[in-house]
Amino acid sequence: QVQLVESGGGLVQAGGSLRLSCAVSGISLRIFSMGWYRQAPGKQRELVASITGGGATFHADSVKGRFTISRDNAKNTVYLQMNGLKPEDTAVYYCNAHISVIDYWGQGTQVTVSS
Repeated sequence: QVQLVESGGGLVQAGGSLRLSCAVSGISLRIFSMGWYRQAPGKQRELVASITGGGATFHADSVKGRFTISRDNAKNTVYLQMNGLKPEDTAVYYCNAHISVIDYWGQGTQVTVSS
């Protein structure tokens, strides 16, 4: 059974930092692609960053240079380090595992950035 458990969200001021964690069970991070998505109020869910089983990363233009996706294979955990947070980063952030044609999602963690 695949489970994704997210943590690390919270309330921060603009310019602050947070690190989101996604603890994964049931799959190997060395094999499958992982991603962080976010959904702001009234907007569609969007891809923020992703990392393949081989370690290749992608970051959306809106967060490039500020956010960094990484993983710890020993802990089977994916991270999203968020620096220089802006109010427009406010959203629910979701961890995603893409396994073949199936997507698994975490419960989401709220990130709120005050101006």
